[in-house]
Amino acid sequence: MECDFGKLVERRGSGDLKHEALASMYGRADLLPLWVADMDWETPPFVLEALRGRLEHPILGYTVVPDGYWAVVQRWLWERHGWEVNCEWMTYVPGVVKAIGMVVNVFVGEGEKVIVQPPIYHPFHLTPVWNGREVVWNPLKEVVDDEGRLVSYEMDFESLEEVCDEKCRVLLLANPHNPAGVVWSRDTLRRLACFAKEHHLIVVSDEIHCDMALFGHKHVPFASVCEEAAEVSITFGAPTKTFNMAGGVSSWCIVPNVRLRERFFGWLEANELNAPNMFAPIATMAALQQGNEWRCQMLAYVEANVDYIINYCREHIPQIKPVRPQASYLVWLDCRSLGLGGHALNDFFVREAGIAMNEGSTFGPGGEGFMRLNAGTQRSVLVEAMQRMEVAVKGRELEGDKRQYSANALI
Repeated sequence: MECDFGKLVERRGSGDLKHEALASMYGRADLLPLWVADMDWETPPFVLEALRGRLEHPILGYTVVPDGYWAVVQRWLWERHGWEVNCEWMTYVPGVVKAIGMVVNVFVGEGEKVIVQPPIYHPFHLTPVWNGREVVWNPLKEVVDDEGRLVSYEMDFESLEEVCDEKCRVLLLANPHNPAGVVWSRDTLRRLACFAKEHHLIVVSDEIHCDMALFGHKHVPFASVCEEAAEVSITFGAPTKTFNMAGGVSSWCIVPNVRLRERFFGWLEANELNAPNMFAPIATMAALQQGNEWRCQMLAYVEANVDYIINYCREHIPQIKPVRPQASYLVWLDCRSLGLGGHALNDFFVREAGIAMNEGSTFGPGGEGFMRLNAGTQRSVLVEAMQRMEVAVKGRELEGDKRQYSANALI
């Protein structure tokens, strides 16, 4: 099966968030949308065929989870990541961000705290705050190369020791990291697990990007690294990012610790939040049973997109320094050389380049001066985007030179 990821697909009019929310989010509907984290190529045909097959039946009534569903998820996790999961550890959840909010409500009382590691996917800090809990920042440390360019991040365990107190109940982990795409090492995850065990923390590991490791990197499930990790972990995963079916809302939760599992799964069942919609299991089973070849081709295309962005910036826009992701199709752009922060940076790309991306400051401390770009799109779209960025940045420099010339002329 040869997949055409370069084929343009018209999404306007389909109700997609990426296009339909441009005007309300950015004030313009004509922008090149590189913000929402879904992909612009077609959902795999075998997923669509499975859904069409179910729609051939004339009744959309109450349904049960198909036989063998959890065994399919179990086999995928073992074959892809070497993680042996018992089916009894797993349940459905209606989306990872929603599930994070559920964990906060079940395990974090009023006046208690949630630790997050910025720069981080913004719902990690917004969801606890909007649920009336306090967020504690444990910023990641920048890793730079010999030229001073940001190339990755690492956890700051000294800071974690300082900020963690007796009121901290949960640490939210993006594994792999979002927005910078870091694949955490086994040693780092083991050290975090031991810290969590010692300080009575629950580590909620969001592993929705786990099947998109790039450039030879390999995802390590947090709960698999040691006994301590299994004891303190609640893991969320889904096929929806990898197989471009985010609207299907098909996510799972894995909890090895029976005490945590009974408390959380019991709360989900009491509120009827553990039953999937009719289509989620069908799409998931089709993706995991038939999708590995499609996934590998998709990742190769994403890698080429990432290379294109990095090379273009190096050759034409050195003021923008992309961080090469180790996983996912999201690219973290270091734009600090432009001297624009917060909303000013976002406004610059909207106004001067006509591009919608995610503003770095929304990812918390350490995000100022960055933008997150979605590279999960056709190469032709990225070509246009990079050309627009180049024109905008060079135009800004030219205006700066003119102002400097005028100022010198007045001296």
